[in-house]
Amino acid sequence: MSTEPKIVAMSGSGRVDSYNTRLVKVAAQCAERAGAKVTYIDLHELALPIFNEDDEKAGGFPEGAKRLRAALTPADGLLISSPEYNSSVSALLKNAIDWASRPEAGQPPLACFAGKVAGIMSASPGALGGLRGLVHLRMVLGNIGVLVLPQQFAVSKASEAFDASGGMKDEKQRGQIDGLARGVVETARKLRAG
Repeated sequence: MSTEPKIVAMSGSGRVDSYNTRLVKVAAQCAERAGAKVTYIDLHELALPIFNEDDEKAGGFPEGAKRLRAALTPADGLLISSPEYNSSVSALLKNAIDWASRPEAGQPPLACFAGKVAGIMSASPGALGGLRGLVHLRMVLGNIGVLVLPQQFAVSKASEAFDASGGMKDEKQRGQIDGLARGVVETARKLRAG
């Protein structure tokens, strides 16, 4: 069995040139350097309808939900960056979590999430960097069986934080995001080893 942890990286923003998408891609590169195999999922491209149990019963899982579950189920860890909308997570991210958390025949409940480790982060042009939304994201993930690392990362004044290639300008911030990504990889590796 490979010791290379599988990590899924995703942004809770569907905005073109999103700060959160830039941030999670920086984290994904750090995780790859730490020895993980990283898959980036664009939640906006999945085109998930708003979750409704009646629609699920009538039509089953939408194709985007199947693709998301197929990526999440074998993963050992998650890197998630979410914008803060009204002091909480984005509807795009919450809806994706809702679809992926649904039971599927032949799998235990919450198979896409239970036992995985996550590193969470946010970026915002504001002074708090989206920090308040991470409280809700931590709570949601913890309630569905994800081990969320205690350290998290919030980039304030995000409009000034990235260079032309999408990397972090500030060396301290680069170190923090690298530490968070490495923490996910190392924890995932330990969890795999049992």
